[in-house]
This record gives sequence, C-alpha cells and structure tokens, in this order.
Amino acid sequence: MQRTQIYLSEPERQGLLALAQRSGRSQSALIREAIDRFLDNNQPQERLARLRAGRGLWAAGPGPLDGLTLRQELDRIPPEGG
Repeated sequence: MQRTQIYLSEPERQGLLALAQRSGRSQSALIREAIDRFLDNNQPQERLARLRAGRGLWAAGPGPLDGLTLRQELDRIPPEGG
C-alpha cells in the first residue's frame, strides 16, 4: 500500500468522520472502499457483465406495477431512522 494525501471539504471531512465512528472502521478503510467501488463501477467490461448477470431478474415477478400500487408499496416502507 502507498500513502497519499487528499483534500476534503469540511462537510466531506465531517461526514467521513461520523461514518467512521458509527461503523467502527477507519477513515482510510472507508476511503479505500469508496475508491474501489468507484473504479469497479467505471470499468465498462465490468458494468456490462453486471448488466448481463441481472438480465431477467424480474421475469418471474408479477409484472409492472401501476402508480397506485407502487405508492401503496412505498408507503409500507418505514422511513430511515424512524
């Protein structure tokens, strides 16, 4: 591993610190994880492979939901932190 420095805005720094404290992980570990995810999501061949792997996931489902049914489903999900 190689050491590097980055500049963070104050809100970024505070958010990262809070997340590290909540998760019990180091800020460095969280930054490395974020970079790994960013790199994975920006590799065209990896993205294509993920899209192909997900093809047909909903094929056995009930089909598309109408607006009212979708709203009712969303209303049943409790809000985060609540």
